[in-house]
Order: sequence, then structure tokens, then C-alpha cells
Amino acid sequence: MVQELRDRDMKIGTTTGYLRSMMDILAPKAKENGYEPDCIVCPDEVPAGRPYPWMCYQNAIQLGVFPMQAIVKVGDTLVDIEEGLNAGMWTVGLSLTGNLLGLKEAEVNALSEEDKESALEKIEAQFYQTDAHYVIEGIWDLPDVLDDIEFRLAQVECLGCCRFTWQNRKPGVYFCSNVIQLRRETPALRPAY
Repeated sequence: MVQELRDRDMKIGTTTGYLRSMMDILAPKAKENGYEPDCIVCPDEVPAGRPYPWMCYQNAIQLGVFPMQAIVKVGDTLVDIEEGLNAGMWTVGLSLTGNLLGLKEAEVNALSEEDKESALEKIEAQFYQTDAHYVIEGIWDLPDVLDDIEFRLAQVECLGCCRFTWQNRKPGVYFCSNVIQLRRETPALRPAY
């Protein structure tokens, strides 16, 4: 999946609940398993962690990407979704492979189809109640979501206020900073728990 995102000229940033000292230990292990983001931002590097948007903003700054409404936040917790929404990003919840299900692969495989479907419906409902834009079972479904987001962004008319146009943009990189957000509405910043 990481290579597929790189083939699309997309940059990968991570926000986490772990402190930098912990990530300095965990990041090399993730790299050994094929996951090496371009940027990692930890809560001890910004004024406050999730659900506040500061880690997302810092990722965007370090990666040099903008505007926020053209960036996608993928997460496996409700507070991930809140963080992305508070930052003005598209949000995608992971139902099968995430923390809300909380099962190891062998445990998931041991579930009856009925139990698995029931659990996934409950998780999907939780994500959508938190205003996630999309919910997918796992990261393998992300390319279809990215295609849909790019399609939806391309349907929005540019206000003609800047030098970028929809015709000359490189997909996934430059968008007009005044593009109309396609979410229902921007929720108020949610308080930290």
C-alpha cells in the first residue's frame, strides 16, 4: 500500500499518541515491516494532541502540502476522525483492522460471518456518528477512496482567486486554497477527553 501511495506522488505523514521518545524506538520496527512515513508528529511536539488539529497541521507544514481540505486522514479510532475533522481534512475510518474491533487476525478469522458483520456495522455506525467521510475495512480499500475524493474535488468549481486551476494541477498536490469543502459542515472543535 505504501508503494501504491508513493506511485501516486502522495506523501505520507503520521500522527500518533506516542511520545517522540517512544516513536524513536517504534519507527525502526515499523520500517522493518514496510511502513516508513515521510513525517511523524508526536503530541509532545505540538501544543496538544488529539482531538486538536495541531499534529495534522505540523505534518502538512513539514510535508509542504496544502490546503487541508485536499489532505486525507486515515485512522482507526474516533479521536483520529475528530483530529482530522478539526484540521479540515477528509477522514477515513478503519473498521476491520483497527482499534475499535480490537482483535488479532486469528481472532477475527475465528468469528462467524454473522458476528463479524454485526461488529463491523457497529463500528461503521460509530465512525459515521463521529462524521467520518468514509469507513473502510482496511488500508487495502484506500485507493478506491482516494479516487473518489479526487473525483469529488475535481467537481468543485474554482473561485478563480489564485494561480492554480483545475486544468493544470498535478492530482493530489496543488488545489485552490479557497475550494469549497465537500463535508456537510465543519464541526466545532471537540474538547479533549
